[in-house]
Amino acid sequence: MATLVSDDGAGARRQRQVQRGLSRLLVRDVRKLRRLIIPSRMQETVPDWIEAVRALVGEYGSASASAAADFYEAERVAARVTGRFTVPLLDPPPDEQVDNSLRWATKDLWPRDPDDPKTTAAQRAPLEVRLDAAEKKAEGVTQKLVTDQGRGTMRAAVQQDRVAVGYARAAALGACSFCKLMAARGATYKDLDAAGRTANASFVGEDSAIKFHDWCHCQPIPIFRGQRFELSDHAREWERLYKEYAAGHSGSQLARFRRALAEHDANPLPGVF
Repeated sequence: MATLVSDDGAGARRQRQVQRGLSRLLVRDVRKLRRLIIPSRMQETVPDWIEAVRALVGEYGSASASAAADFYEAERVAARVTGRFTVPLLDPPPDEQVDNSLRWATKDLWPRDPDDPKTTAAQRAPLEVRLDAAEKKAEGVTQKLVTDQGRGTMRAAVQQDRVAVGYARAAALGACSFCKLMAARGATYKDLDAAGRTANASFVGEDSAIKFHDWCHCQPIPIFRGQRFELSDHAREWERLYKEYAAGHSGSQLARFRRALAEHDANPLPGVF
């Protein structure tokens, strides 16, 4: 008899908690590094700050990947599948990717001509305000870079493990409208054979259900041969709201879905989405 797996299982909740805990520690340490940026010497000190933050991304990214591997192995045992498999840990992001993300986060720090029409309101703000904004952006991009190492480790394991058939998105109750919509789409299978005859072909292979944003705490959860995936009660409700209020409205589905969630979902949306 097929065992049941859901986006709200105990393992999925525990994995989100572990990865969220790593994010909190990462943000704490990123904030400590702000002292490295000396406003009177930004040309010299911002690169030093970037180097220090890059080291944190490598350290915490490795921890995220290891936690994901532990979770995958535990889920594999729980699924009672046979055969050995070693989870391949995802390599850290290239230095260039990290540096580009941090340069984007700090792009408004540099002095601009206030009379230039191309200068934005953010760039005209006092330096301390710009430093605060840069720090928050840096926290967001590093959180994604780190958490993506765990999520990428999980996805790579599913692709390489012969007894894995796919994955689903586990979103928290208070997730944003985009994450709730992606979670409501259910399972993504790695090939048509794994999907089975009754599965929608759009849920085979790389799919938008596995895209993530800064500060996203969603996690992919593996599905193994012999398991049957079912949406949790809250994800099924998100699916119902989407079908009733948003489906079929080209170009405005997400906005309509967001409004439906605001009016009918018992779980509040984050203020920024």
